[in-house]
Amino acid sequence: MLPYIDIPFEYAADITGASVDELKLITSFLLSYPLAGVLKRIPDTKPYQKNLFIILVSTFYLVGLFDLWSGTRTLLISSIGAYAIAAYIEGPLMPWIGFVFVMGHMSISHVYRQAVNSPDKVDITGAQMVLVMKLTAFCWNVHDGRLPEQDLADIQKERALRQLPSLLDYAGYVLFFPALFIGPSFDYVDYRRWIETTMFETPVGTDPSQVAPTRKKRKIPRSGTPAAWKAITGLLWIFLFLQFSKWYNSDLVLGDQYMHYGFLRRVWILEMLGLTTRMKYYGVWTLTEGACILSGLGYKGIDPKTGRVQWNRLQNVSPWGIESAQNTRAYLENWNMNTNNWLRNYMYLRVTPKGKKPGFRASLATFTTSAFWHGFYPGYYLSFVLAAFLQTIAKNFRRHVRPFFLTPDGKYPTPYKRYYDVFTYFVTQTAFCFTTAPFVLLKLPDSLLVWSRVYFYTIIGVVASMAFFASPAKDWLTQRLDKRNHPMIQKAFSQETTGHPMMGLPSDPAGDIDEALREVREEVEARRRRGNSASMPTGENLRRVVESKLGKKI
Repeated sequence: MLPYIDIPFEYAADITGASVDELKLITSFLLSYPLAGVLKRIPDTKPYQKNLFIILVSTFYLVGLFDLWSGTRTLLISSIGAYAIAAYIEGPLMPWIGFVFVMGHMSISHVYRQAVNSPDKVDITGAQMVLVMKLTAFCWNVHDGRLPEQDLADIQKERALRQLPSLLDYAGYVLFFPALFIGPSFDYVDYRRWIETTMFETPVGTDPSQVAPTRKKRKIPRSGTPAAWKAITGLLWIFLFLQFSKWYNSDLVLGDQYMHYGFLRRVWILEMLGLTTRMKYYGVWTLTEGACILSGLGYKGIDPKTGRVQWNRLQNVSPWGIESAQNTRAYLENWNMNTNNWLRNYMYLRVTPKGKKPGFRASLATFTTSAFWHGFYPGYYLSFVLAAFLQTIAKNFRRHVRPFFLTPDGKYPTPYKRYYDVFTYFVTQTAFCFTTAPFVLLKLPDSLLVWSRVYFYTIIGVVASMAFFASPAKDWLTQRLDKRNHPMIQKAFSQETTGHPMMGLPSDPAGDIDEALREVREEVEARRRRGNSASMPTGENLRRVVESKLGKKI
């Protein structure tokens, strides 16, 4: 660490109440803006200079600003190990070996951080979480590049690497300083297209009025204005976080004063605690996205509808999408978007055999990956499990209740749809402020204490809803909808509620168990056709078989 560098941060910490490391982190995000401007101005014909500049800036952040010598070693071990695995191991197991290596290495950091238990100190864990996404994607992209093109899906063809990058290019990708500590994550092909400037090429015959404006001989379009707006927005979110965190924090919900308020006031405080926590992430993710935009990496081409340049390639969060969400899927898909993409493209779809639809094994593998990627605090797992059941309930309501508030053809809302929207918005937001509280509190005793102080209201709602849809009421709703709506409309409603898990959460735990049972039956039938004596297990034996399929207790 540079001598005396802490002095101004200690002074600012006394004024703001934030920790020294938190202020350093915000400073690194802000410093990335002018440095990204310099990076963009390095000649496009000299990509090696861009790589060297990126490496030098990240080295300054890691050891000059934060004194993270051991953290730098950690990033190097993961990066060199993943590159070596991709280079020297061939075959279908290569990306899985890379996945186990980088995830296992990160788990050590998670355990160490949890043991130290110093949330105000910046360590290497956040940067390593971003790096894990990059490196696992890199291994898969190299693997795809070794396969025949006809065996690849469209997204695999786009991301496949037919040859390994040079060590200098790889180091620039790994240490890209605007996204070093908290992301956003991106695939190597995006970095390569950015540093080679092929990302900014326009198709032949494009209307000149729709070509992104550039300066001088640079191919990277002008991005100062959208980057400035991101910086202003990010700083505003951080300012709001600093103000609201004085009023709504963990100490409040864990203290005795909390119980002097009525039930509704306690729920409101829990909601504001969640919003205050989200403000921090809104701020830092928006700031880092802006620096990426200024460098040019956030470029996503021209919007064919508006003719305007899009800069949302690396968008990681949509605050409006979350705060206005009326269902769990809308809530989750607008949060940590790049992690959602990583889980979908490099876990959910990868564990599914070719020619088959993703099922419970894909959901389970994705859920487990997401949980371990976040760390080992019990609060994470309380939130994950409860959110999985919320997704199931939301799916049932959307499939069996929402159609009553639409016209029979499903195209238009009825006059009562606005009341349904208000109700689902209220339920979604209050359910998630309860569900995500352990994500903020982290420890098991603290999480259960706060849940008990609001009488476990979301868990009671989950149990009641699950019981309702397990009762004859579900069949009654289905019959009413069959009479009211066209069958094809019902099929559309059913398909509308399916999709890949958000944040790794299984969208239908009950359906996963049903699928496990179906696989058991298929295995029994296959053995019978081969002439083996086999019968369908029952009772305790059936439970054990299903648990072995699911990989968890039921």
